Amino acid sequence: MAIGVTLSLDGEIPEKPPRHKGHNLLSFPDEYVVLDIETTGLSPNYDDIIELTAIKISGKEAIDAFSSLVKPEGVYIDDDGSEYYVDDFITKLTGITNEMLETAPTFDTIVTDFLEFVGDSIILGHNVNFDINFIYDNVLYCTGKEFNNDYCDLMRISRRLFPDFSNHKLSTLAKEFDIEQESAHRGYEDCKTTVLCFEHCREYAAEHNIDISIYQNKLDLRRLHSDKSEFDETHPLYGKYCVFTGTLEKMKRAEAAQLVVDLGGICDNGVTKKTNYLILGNNDYCKTIKDGKSSKQKKAEKLILEGQDLSIMPEDVFYDMVQVLSLGDAKKLIIEIERSETAALLFNEGPVWYISPCSSEEVEILENGNGDVIPKCGFMYCVNQFTGKYKRIEFK
Repeated sequence: MAIGVTLSLDGEIPEKPPRHKGHNLLSFPDEYVVLDIETTGLSPNYDDIIELTAIKISGKEAIDAFSSLVKPEGVYIDDDGSEYYVDDFITKLTGITNEMLETAPTFDTIVTDFLEFVGDSIILGHNVNFDINFIYDNVLYCTGKEFNNDYCDLMRISRRLFPDFSNHKLSTLAKEFDIEQESAHRGYEDCKTTVLCFEHCREYAAEHNIDISIYQNKLDLRRLHSDKSEFDETHPLYGKYCVFTGTLEKMKRAEAAQLVVDLGGICDNGVTKKTNYLILGNNDYCKTIKDGKSSKQKKAEKLILEGQDLSIMPEDVFYDMVQVLSLGDAKKLIIEIERSETAALLFNEGPVWYISPCSSEEVEILENGNGDVIPKCGFMYCVNQFTGKYKRIEFK
């Protein structure tokens, strides 16, 4: 059934409450339920489920199945006044006709059996959020319950394992894996193809010793924000879109991305037509890269050839741009400031170095039980190796 929204009394469309779905897992469970739906369109708000199929899998074998056509509660009305459930496009795509749906059960009459069949099983599907959103809304409407089973998305997993595929449609995966696909866009056949592709991914990951679960809690760099309210608008990263690829040597990706955001830049997870800089880490740690170039780098090179204003920079150039200082560079900075020949690191707290222009022999430890240090010269510098900013601390 279509789950629509109604106008409030003041004429505004109220916000639809968020779905409390299960967790999107990056894993290969041995037992799961693969499901697929066919619909009259793409929107859970306005379109209907017309077929619902689920197959229970245990140890790569199908042990039970649930399948039903679903009669929509609403109908479309043609210009001549005739009523129909699906148009010619949907019929040609799925093979499901208006005559087949006329005698099919409605969703509210099969929902209890469907939920009992699925139980608390992990759900598998291809682009499964599409299916789950329809099912979630219809289950909530009919029963008042939330459909919140954890789920695995074949499309998401295949993107991790095979980033260089032209796309990750189910038909493309089947072709790449030499899997014969029958009657695409019908529930049972799509479920069967999804299982075969999923099991192929499982075997590929095992053969290549790839643990896809490491991507489970991947940081969304787009959500990073800065506590700063003022930025140097002349900095080359200000207002620029930056993307990282590969493993950075000096710091974690999240730390490097935060530097960009603190300089007024914008971080993104993937290369797009907005990207201005792609920062290259070391790809040697990624087992899925065979020719030394990640899919992000290949896409960036393609966009550059097409005329996009995009630069690819290695890690050390990025550090030069954001003024990340090593301890040696920090000492040189202090030496230059003081015109001194010696400088001693007193201690550090993460990226912040506390440096004295005095030599290490002239540093005393305060007898206050905390192990505090103080240079005989009476002052030291607090240097942030990320930004190069420093301040002088006096001891009186």
